[in-house]
Amino acid sequence: MKQSRIKILKFSITKNSIYLGALLLSGLVTAQDSIPDETQSMEAVAEENTVEKDSTNNFKRIKLDGIAAVVGDYVILDSDIEKTLIDLKSQGASTEDITHCGLLGKLMEDRLYANQAVQDSILVSDDEVNATGDRQLQSLVQQIGSMDKVLKYYKKTDEASFREELYKINKLRMLSERMQQDIIKDIEITPEEVRQFFNKIPEDERPVFGAELEIAQITKEPEPSEEEKQKVVDKLNQIKADVEDNDASFSVKAILYSQDPGSKSKGGFYSITKDTGFDKKFKDVAFSLKEGEVSEPFETIFGYHIIYIEKIRGQELDLRHILIQPEISQDVLDEAKAELDTIRKKIMNGEFTFAEAALNFSDEKETKFDGGLLRNPVNFDSKFELTKMDPTLYNQVQNLKDNEITYPVLEEDPRGGAPKYKILKITNRFDEHVADFSKDYTKIQELALTEKKYNAIKKWMDEHIKDTYISVNDENKDCDFANNWVKE
Repeated sequence: MKQSRIKILKFSITKNSIYLGALLLSGLVTAQDSIPDETQSMEAVAEENTVEKDSTNNFKRIKLDGIAAVVGDYVILDSDIEKTLIDLKSQGASTEDITHCGLLGKLMEDRLYANQAVQDSILVSDDEVNATGDRQLQSLVQQIGSMDKVLKYYKKTDEASFREELYKINKLRMLSERMQQDIIKDIEITPEEVRQFFNKIPEDERPVFGAELEIAQITKEPEPSEEEKQKVVDKLNQIKADVEDNDASFSVKAILYSQDPGSKSKGGFYSITKDTGFDKKFKDVAFSLKEGEVSEPFETIFGYHIIYIEKIRGQELDLRHILIQPEISQDVLDEAKAELDTIRKKIMNGEFTFAEAALNFSDEKETKFDGGLLRNPVNFDSKFELTKMDPTLYNQVQNLKDNEITYPVLEEDPRGGAPKYKILKITNRFDEHVADFSKDYTKIQELALTEKKYNAIKKWMDEHIKDTYISVNDENKDCDFANNWVKE
């Protein structure tokens, strides 16, 4: 029974429709530029993939690659399927349940989306595609060591041909993604639709939600002294001068001095647009600079920065930055810890509630006005499912009993911000249970919306398969596809 209940959670998985994700360098799967005419047979197109030599010179006609399918303006070769499977294995993905037919069906879906995106004028600019390829290559060079090693690893003869292949892969992927986003962008769900969705699920097949917790916290965020702040500003000004006056490498300086864990190993490199989810002040400074310019030191919630603009591509910036955080003395940390310990004791003694203490003493603006209640970053709900909790948070509260409060816990900011002390309390517990409409409305709403989007995609797919030129090689016509690719 439990297995049948869980099935309702898997709307996006159909028999042979497999979500492969965005393969970084999928092998690499290529969208072909040479398009067969609709009147031209697949066998005739396949002849183009042969070489011909006469018997006098001991040559013979050899078939190099076969065509698995054609979808609109795109050709899928047999080798595309094989390369995709190899690439999945190389990335550590489980391929146990992935079949040749399933892969072919997924590649055909991607090309149907891309083909229709072009017809609907859902375009992807060359700048966007090239920028994506640049980032991929830069990342690979950082990981492997040099461009020559990257080319050798991927068995490519030169950088230009590798970039061209990346361009084709990324262009097709981005067109496919934008077409899918366009199909579901206006889909919403009403409360009545949620109710109907829930009521149509048989009682013995309703989803089971795991045990959950609601957690509240009170934080103290120690502040560095003005002297420490000035030390950091002076250091950044020194680095800026060395780059500008002595042609020192900003990238090397970032590797040596930056405290940003997300970019330090990459020489401080980021590629951003105005929509990138970075600190607003960081973006304001970055977009005020010219190419080749280094900013003055400035402060964000993470510390002090300087930014170097490496390249401007329309609305996208390639930049490098250095982050240095002022040191917080042990005395200041100890003072914050002692203050929280005092607050904890007063709550335990009943002088005020945890929520009242959060409102009056917590330094965390995001939670203090809601009794210190934490929000799940996945769906902004107040509940955290035990099996899906962040391991650090789980370890902090796993041994707490009802009405207990942790002793002050020192927590480093994973985003690179200053450390903070906090105390935590479990404010509510929810045992594993079969879905209840009133208690689990938010989760049920998510499932209902997922199903509605899935049905919209399926309907779109069925309609456009009928209206698009599609041909499947005879060897693949017996595949049990999730979609009706083989037309009678």
